[in-house]
Amino acid sequence: MKIGLFFGSFNPVHTGHLLIANYFSQFASFNKIWFVITPQNPFKANDELLDENQRLTLLKLAIDGDTRFEASNIEFKLERPSYTVNTLKYLRSQYPNDTFCPIIGGDNLQSFHLWKEYKDILENHEVYVYRRAGFHENPILANHPRIKIFEVPLLNISSTYIREMIQAGKSIKYLVPEEVESYITQHLLYQ
Repeated sequence: MKIGLFFGSFNPVHTGHLLIANYFSQFASFNKIWFVITPQNPFKANDELLDENQRLTLLKLAIDGDTRFEASNIEFKLERPSYTVNTLKYLRSQYPNDTFCPIIGGDNLQSFHLWKEYKDILENHEVYVYRRAGFHENPILANHPRIKIFEVPLLNISSTYIREMIQAGKSIKYLVPEEVESYITQHLLYQ
């Protein structure tokens, strides 16, 4: 099976994430897309991260019933901080018959050469990239045969924006799936 790995904090998951996954599901010949929740991103502070199991619950609510997608807690079991190369090595050892392809934003491609063992990632995996506003080609990786760049229609929303809306007492309706909004409201998350 060819599996797209959509890595992220998903703090919280929102409609923009789902649109990206939907696009790659239709245009990148993946059998399945796993949303891989990163418990601790080495490039981000953890001070605003919701508990990883609550983020997993929100993600499961968001994709419930869509058989193309799976919520993955694989990084919960691995050493922290979460390095993509370690996750990929683990997945290759556990699922030797499957092909795994990271899905990243164009902003991450710009700094990809700074990732731990990025050459190992490119040696063993194709990397699927969706352009973001202000996207510029990484001169170090320009025209690399293992990097596939896609023009994905994007919404200009972010998890940070959603958290700010909640803290300001504003509605997040339509920014997140209805089930996610209900759960956040019921459990007073991100207040």
